[in-house]
Amino acid sequence: MSGKTPLGSDFDFHGNALDRIFETYAHLRDKCPVGYSGKHGGFWFLTKSEDIFAAEQDHERFSVTPSMLLPPFGTDVPLIPIDIDPPKHLAYRRILLPLFTPQAVDKLESGIREVARHLAKRVLDARIADVSHMFARPLPTIVFGRLAGYPEKDWPKFDAWVDEIIYSRSADPGRAHAAGRAVMEYFSDLLSSRKDLDRADDIIGYLLNAKVDGIPLSHEELLSYCYLLFLAGLDTTAWAIRASLWYLGQNPREQNRLRENPELIPAAAEEFLRTLSPVQAMARTCKKDVTIRGQKISAGQRVVLVFGSGNRDPEVYDQPDEIRIDREDNRHLAFGVGIHRCLGSNLGRRELVVALQEFLSSVPEFTLADPAEQWHGVGSLVIKI
Repeated sequence: MSGKTPLGSDFDFHGNALDRIFETYAHLRDKCPVGYSGKHGGFWFLTKSEDIFAAEQDHERFSVTPSMLLPPFGTDVPLIPIDIDPPKHLAYRRILLPLFTPQAVDKLESGIREVARHLAKRVLDARIADVSHMFARPLPTIVFGRLAGYPEKDWPKFDAWVDEIIYSRSADPGRAHAAGRAVMEYFSDLLSSRKDLDRADDIIGYLLNAKVDGIPLSHEELLSYCYLLFLAGLDTTAWAIRASLWYLGQNPREQNRLRENPELIPAAAEEFLRTLSPVQAMARTCKKDVTIRGQKISAGQRVVLVFGSGNRDPEVYDQPDEIRIDREDNRHLAFGVGIHRCLGSNLGRRELVVALQEFLSSVPEFTLADPAEQWHGVGSLVIKI
């Protein structure tokens, strides 16, 4: 035996590993497109777009249980609806579909735009501003909080919980679980306090009135649904907005191109989602033995679908690591594929587009205060105008 460490055995997609993750993806796609990592209890990983698309839609061989999240988001219970397999998954997913159709999101746009414009003006007035905390994070918190029926006074709590659950879970699982318990207690109290069961124009109202197979959701099911929506509705969009501004802060020429050609902003948003996606990977569990590119994966083993790598696969995209704000035919994996595609993708996409439109129309040319700032997460991002 050579004693060499197998390629990919220390592969991770959290924390500081994200600093150079795109170089890692390129190396793995070329040398180890299907491999095994010992991180987070051990998992196989798929890095090629073709394999990820196939696994996403193969419910006979790949299950979302016990969780699509690795490690879990501060809780050990399945999160509805993403951790539910067919056929029951569809019944849970249908509950909130009416709130996230393109037509429903159209009705929200004026409110999204008003919030974005107000926040962008605060950034402009500050001249030197942390756009993560002044713009990227509050925008989805306000928009989603109103849609969900969360009390406005509690929004500051949400930011702290998101940080503790999502960004501490790999380094400090105990802290993440403590925050997870606090969130569950919060929603338990909120659900118990809602007496207006006739009101179904917000997410909490829809859930309280929902039935699956003719049976109302249990308190535990309601908590699970609320918990997932809370995290997914706030963090991912904030990350996408921050990452987009991170790129534009280093590329004033592209900034001004979008200002002069605002019709390109929707295409630019798709390109930012492809290359700087908030969701770099999701997990599955093998239901039966499978072989992919010569690698046998046994039933019961965890498999991570590395969306961030698939989104930069040279077999799918020309010059995949180059961010082209006018790229066309951009079929990316940022929202997933198939029945588990992100429920709120229409809202998240619209929030990102409106955020960029209002920010670039309000704020003149800006640069990053620290050019070494990392692309990922929702931490501080200071710009200078």
